[in-house]
Amino acid sequence: MAITYQKAGVNIDAGNELVKRLKKKLPKVGGFGGAFPVENTKYNLVSSTDGVGTKLKIAFLVNKHDTVGIDLVAMNVNDIICVGAKPLFFLDYFACGKLNVSLTEKVVGGIINGCKQSNAQLIGGETAEMPSFYKGEEYDLAGFAVGIIEKGKEITGKDIKEGDVVIGLPSSGPHSNGYSLIRKVFSEKELKKYSKELLAPTKIYVKEVLAALKKFNNGKKNKIVGIAHITGGSFYDKIGRILPQDAHVIINKGSWKVPEIFNIIQKKGNVPEKDIYRTLNMGIGMAIFVRPEHAQAVHKFLKGSKVIGFVQKGKKGVEII
Repeated sequence: MAITYQKAGVNIDAGNELVKRLKKKLPKVGGFGGAFPVENTKYNLVSSTDGVGTKLKIAFLVNKHDTVGIDLVAMNVNDIICVGAKPLFFLDYFACGKLNVSLTEKVVGGIINGCKQSNAQLIGGETAEMPSFYKGEEYDLAGFAVGIIEKGKEITGKDIKEGDVVIGLPSSGPHSNGYSLIRKVFSEKELKKYSKELLAPTKIYVKEVLAALKKFNNGKKNKIVGIAHITGGSFYDKIGRILPQDAHVIINKGSWKVPEIFNIIQKKGNVPEKDIYRTLNMGIGMAIFVRPEHAQAVHKFLKGSKVIGFVQKGKKGVEII
């Protein structure tokens, strides 16, 4: 029997419908980062909020807690840089059934590590002990980050057009999405067997992406015109989020080597092709849209990147071939 994300209990379409309804009341929501203009300055603050999700279940299973804090920071700062903003600071929320000080110290140590990797400051947080809500020493993590960008320099994707090239930055593994599917596919024994690959911390792209923007978007016309963080909804939804109405993206799935863990998940769960590319990042953590005449230079600058697709004129959407 084929296992899909929806059969694992996650309905991406329902989430998209919620955002669609909310946008009627809050037209500015739905992007990778929310912008807030700072009065009497030339800057916007850009914010994002997220959690680690059910990846934590694997951390509980193998009692490894020193890297999930990196995941928490990554899921937030990687969204902020999609707008082109520089992360400034981060706050976390740690909720548990019973506070284990040593365990929590390891988790926060990961958050500190993630902040160092992204040049952000951890300026505070909240610890909540709720014994009637969480089981034993299990915990949940959430947080938010705030960054800054000069007004008018935001990367929104609105200028993406026919001929633009899509460059992919490699992921370190499944990052922090699709774990409800992964946990449905694998037995507890298999989760332990593949725990190293499954707990690999989410890659933080802040330094390399901001360096690329500084180099290639320093004139009147941007060379990098769109950035998508490949998380929930993966290629179809996250790339689709930033596309103009007449932009149709072709992703060539043979243009990069898919890490073996993804192939194992797909084969073991008999996961349909479209569903796996809408659930997991398949080895690509960021998609960057570049003007064709500058694609080679950007590709060379971003070490380890791959040219994974292009934009053609047509109905807004993503096609994987």
